[in-house]
Parts: sequence; structure tokens; C-alpha cells
Amino acid sequence: MATELTMPKNDMDMEEGTIVKWLKNVGDKVEKGEMFMEIETDKTSMEIESPAAGVLLAQFYQGGDVVPVNTVMGYVGEAGEKVPEQAAKGDAPAAEEPKAEAAASVAEKKENEYDVAVIGGGPAGYVAAIRAAQLGGKVIIFEKDTVGGTCLNRGCIPTKTYLKTAEYIHHIEAAASRGIVVNAEHSVDMPKVVAYKDKVVKQLTGGVGSLLKGNGVKLVSGEASLEDATTVACDGKTYKADKIILCGGSKAIRIPIPGVDHKDVMTSDEILAMTEVPERLGIIGGGVIGCEMASAFSAFGSKVTIVEAMDRVVSMLDKDISAEVDKTLKKGGASVNCGRKVLEIKDNGGHPVIVTDNGEFEVDKVLLSIGRAADLGCLGKLADQIKTERGKIVVDDTMKTSVDNIYACGDINGRIMLAHSAFKMGEVAAENAVKGTAVKCDLSYVPSCLYLSPEAASVGLTEEKAKEAHPEGVRIGKFNMAANGRSVASGETTGFIKVIADNKYGQILGVHMVGGVASEMIAEAVALMQMEITVNEVAESIIHAHPSYSEAFAEACADCLGMCIHQPPKKRNKTISNSFLKCL
Repeated sequence: MATELTMPKNDMDMEEGTIVKWLKNVGDKVEKGEMFMEIETDKTSMEIESPAAGVLLAQFYQGGDVVPVNTVMGYVGEAGEKVPEQAAKGDAPAAEEPKAEAAASVAEKKENEYDVAVIGGGPAGYVAAIRAAQLGGKVIIFEKDTVGGTCLNRGCIPTKTYLKTAEYIHHIEAAASRGIVVNAEHSVDMPKVVAYKDKVVKQLTGGVGSLLKGNGVKLVSGEASLEDATTVACDGKTYKADKIILCGGSKAIRIPIPGVDHKDVMTSDEILAMTEVPERLGIIGGGVIGCEMASAFSAFGSKVTIVEAMDRVVSMLDKDISAEVDKTLKKGGASVNCGRKVLEIKDNGGHPVIVTDNGEFEVDKVLLSIGRAADLGCLGKLADQIKTERGKIVVDDTMKTSVDNIYACGDINGRIMLAHSAFKMGEVAAENAVKGTAVKCDLSYVPSCLYLSPEAASVGLTEEKAKEAHPEGVRIGKFNMAANGRSVASGETTGFIKVIADNKYGQILGVHMVGGVASEMIAEAVALMQMEITVNEVAESIIHAHPSYSEAFAEACADCLGMCIHQPPKKRNKTISNSFLKCL
């Protein structure tokens, strides 16, 4: 069957696009993923990929024509294949009409038959279900626990709630320096801290449930798994679906060492339900979760000891961020012990003792924070048919698995185990599942954030990786937050913004920052990198509000050029290329 070539809807506000030119003529061979047309919208111009391979069979519009989104502009298929005639241009279907057609197909489905079935109600799953429903599909979603997944229930949201509580404590402790008199010593009522966290979680998970219901998505509670390529089994019942999206999420890893089953050893799932502040908390693993929990419980009053096998904490981030995080943790009272391999956890009079290859640490509670593994339980009877590698489902850039009608998104495919990347994967999978397209999920610029005080954030290549990828050289600009007016006024002078740029053209390769609102500031860097804006354009063309934390980003970009205003000058790099200088 011939495949429609439609005007894509590339953003929420897009209603039409202008055809600049066809890159293929009728009769030309077209490969799947090959660019066949150039279009222009009110925001950008782009080339459009073919969703299928074959021969270009028809062109209904020409260069200069303005075409509503979702309108069929032509067909690609087998040579000689007949295609539907073009509707009159004035009768081109509006953007909502395909939805109506899809809605008609929904009515034709039997009670337990669906266009799309989603297993897992976490960030990838509930977003995929809602987007599939928005596109007109009849959708069912299965969740074995509470919608929202690890992120809302046991991860991002509850952790950030604790960290905000810790931030209040830091503000109270710093109040005297700003002339605020605090007469009483502060203390932490941990049951109330947990209750507040639970209230936040309940509000957000309830919101997700309402969104699913409002979009007509059927929610089934229970542990679901694949019966076959089009059938999902859950609690003794089976459900049929044309397309299935697997979003099983992940589970905390427990290292296979003696003593790991000690009664006082917890994962990140259990520590968030603990209603007491341990006097001594040992944390195995200095990644994001470990560092955030260390920061929170140090503020709550625990004596925290971190044991990390790598030579630095948050080793996946840029080395300058690692160094700053190390200082922050130690300043908060934590003991940070890197380069230590944990051999066992033994008991000493009821207290767990972390035994490493270089010393022992006796504590009252132990948090295992060494990462998460994909939860593949949803594969069911297709466990041997769906391709996996290293315990994760293999997908292509469209989120499709080795079984043609099954997709996998979020932690379960292990590409980037973050909630915001899961959101995007879920959207892409849903669109491809409902519309039959082959849209790719671009995860080139996914930010990573660390919610300490101060925060840290990163996107793109680290300095080390950038130098490996660009042997011709890179430019590094850095601006310290101690020279930023807003930071000084706010008493948040710790940190920096570091920008890494290609030495030839000034392309931004990586941005790494530590500062008061780094998790918010990183969004600008992500957007500009996605649009391929250069450091010279940021430094010379974009005006930032003053005073603001974000001014530091522009200053760091200017520093790449040796043109930073608010810090002492540095010598211009004599090896800078002529092509880069022309960009100035």
C-alpha cells in the first residue's frame, strides 16, 4: 500500500507550512529516511524525511504552495501503484480531521481491542498513552503500582522535595549573616518531612491519573506482560492491540556481596519512606542519587559517609563539576571516600559495617545507590524474541524493537535513564505507532541535573570527550559565579559556567555549570545547541537580563573568544583558526 507524504506538525503552534522545493521528482526512487522535500514554517526551514522506501508516485503541491499540517502532499510506494486522487486544494483536510478518522476506527474496535497498549505508567508510559490518545487512538495502559513510575513515586519528585527542605535549613543557617535573627535552634521532624513528601507525590500522581482519564485512556492496575506480539496479559485477562509500547521502567540494583541483605541496608526506594534521621548514614555509590541523598540527610543531621568505586563523584559529568560537588558535599559535613571498592557489609553489634579494599566504615543505615537496571518483566512470553543487550531492550531511533509493531521507551531501553528523555521517547513512539511514521527521537542534547545547594547541570560533551572528538582543538570559556552580580546579591557565589566550543566554527559542544539555579539555566544552553547557535552569536547577539544568573552563560561564551567583560582578560589563543575568527 502506498504511503502518504504529509505536511508535518513540528510544534504546537504550527498550522501550515510552505513548500520550498521537492528534492525528488515523480518516478524517482526514494529510500526510507531520505530527504524528499524542503519546507519552511514561520519559525524555521527544514528538510522532510520519507517515512517509507519506494518510488515517488505523486506530487499534489508545488514549490511556493502553502499547505495545512497533516495534509497529504504526495505518495511513495511501488512503481505503477495506484494512489488516491488529490482533493481540491480548497478542500484540504484541516489538522483535526485525521483525528476524526482515527476516532471512527476507535468505535470499530471491540471491547478488549485497542490501537495502542502501553505497559508501564511511568514518565515514558503515561506520556506515550496520552499522546497516542491525542492522535485519535484507542489506548489502554497497564500499571502494576501507582502511575508516575519511579520518577514521581520513588525518584525525582520525592528526592527534590527532600532537597528543598534541606535548602530551607541552609537558608535558616545563613540567615544571621543577612541580619535575620533566629532565636531558636532548628530541628527536623522526619515524620512530617515524609508526610509532606507523600502529599506532593499524591498530588502529582493524582494529576497523571486525571490526565489519562481526561484523554480517554483506559487504566488497568496489575502486572502486565506480553502474551504474543499483539496480546497483553494482565491478572488473568488478555487485551489485543495493533501496536504495543513497552515502558517497564527500572529497578534498583543490589550488588552481589556478602552482607547486602543486612536489615539496615536500603535502596533508594526504601530510604524515602524512612521516618527517622539516622545518626550515621553510609552511602555506597557517589552518583546523582547518592550525592543528592547525602546532601539532604547531611542537612537533616546525619553524619554521612560516601563510598565510591570511581576516582571521583558523579564521574559521568565533567571533571570540574565533580570537583565542585565534592567540595559542596564536604562543606555540608559529608565524608567522601573515592577509589574504594566495597567487599562486604558485616555486622558489629547490630550495626552495619561497610568493608572496602581500603578501610571500614561503621554506620547505622546503608543506602545502596549504585544505579538502576531495566525491568524486563513485561516481555513475558516474548522474552526470547525481542532483542536485548546487557539487560536492556534494543531499539532503533524510532523506538521500535526487533518486533515490528512493538516499541520500547524510557529506562527499559537504557539509552538515557532520565525522566525528561523518557518523555520524549514516549511521544515519538506514540506518534510512530498511531500514524505509522518513522520519526526519529533525537537525544543529542539531553541535560543532566544535580539538585544540590548549589545545583549542577550539564549538556553535551565533557571537556575530555570534546578533545577526543575534536583533535584539531577546542575552545574553553569559563566564568565564575563569584563575579556574577545576582549570585553575589543572593549569597550564592559558589560555582561556575563552563562552555566548550569547536575551535573551527565556534559550535557549542558542551555546557557545564554549578550555581544557584543551574537546573533552570541549562535549558537555554540546550535550546541554543539544538539550533546550532555558535558562541560568538551568544556573546554578541543575545541580551540577557541584568542582574540575572544567566548572564554568566553569555560571559562564558565570550570567554571562549577571549572577550569576556567581567573577569580579567586572558591571552588570545594563537592557534585559533582563521575560519573561527571570521565568525567574529
